[in-house]
Amino acid sequence: MSAISSRANEKIKYAVRLGESASLRNEKKEFFLEGARLCRDAAENGIKIRQAFFTEQAKEKYPGYISAVEAVCGDCCTVTPDVADKLSDTKSSQGVFCICEMPQNGGSIDFSGRYIALENLQDPSNLGAVCRTAEALGLDGVIVSGGCDVYNPKALRAAMGSSLRINVISADSLCKVIENANANGMLTLASTPQTDSVKISEIDIDGGIICCVGNEGNGLTDEVIAACSEKVTIPMKGRAESLNASAAAAILMWEISRKG
Repeated sequence: MSAISSRANEKIKYAVRLGESASLRNEKKEFFLEGARLCRDAAENGIKIRQAFFTEQAKEKYPGYISAVEAVCGDCCTVTPDVADKLSDTKSSQGVFCICEMPQNGGSIDFSGRYIALENLQDPSNLGAVCRTAEALGLDGVIVSGGCDVYNPKALRAAMGSSLRINVISADSLCKVIENANANGMLTLASTPQTDSVKISEIDIDGGIICCVGNEGNGLTDEVIAACSEKVTIPMKGRAESLNASAAAAILMWEISRKG
């Protein structure tokens, strides 16, 4: 195993850029992963790991996690604590990092399945939380259109490995996804506070469904709302006027999952 002690090493500089740049991730079809458990989850869920970096302290503290990564990665390097600080996006780094290949087998929708669709979400923590809840509730996938990407380091941490295990579908046009779903008999729901929306608890759900949640500040675009077959809302009590996007998505996912 080679050793890296310089923060100016080209592999280190590339890894840092990969974590910071969505455009580079999209260009190279790679993403940067930090954390012992997340790197192990990637290794155990068939994610191709192209490079891995560990501190000596991490190898002593997380031998099981690191051995799982070493078993599938042919390019592993030890790094000094100083280099680990350069790589880390967290306050307390565990000293375990990977560069991974984006899965190429996602993207298909089962028209009998149940999905949450996210349009223009800007907060990666919200995106990660939705992926985590979607897996916990047994949804068939998460559709992401615009906004931050699922491989943003903060989104990956918030998902706690869920985004590496569930079907995440990237969509250039959510309207086209909805139109195709409508044509194939799926129920498509737009979550909106508009006064003519139906309470999500009153919707009759039978068969395939896509429920759409919009941007934290502006909600869904008018085009997506118009494309959906139904408008739904979450009944609100008290003086709260709105919910955090991931909290709203969690309630909607609970409703569509429990009626299956």
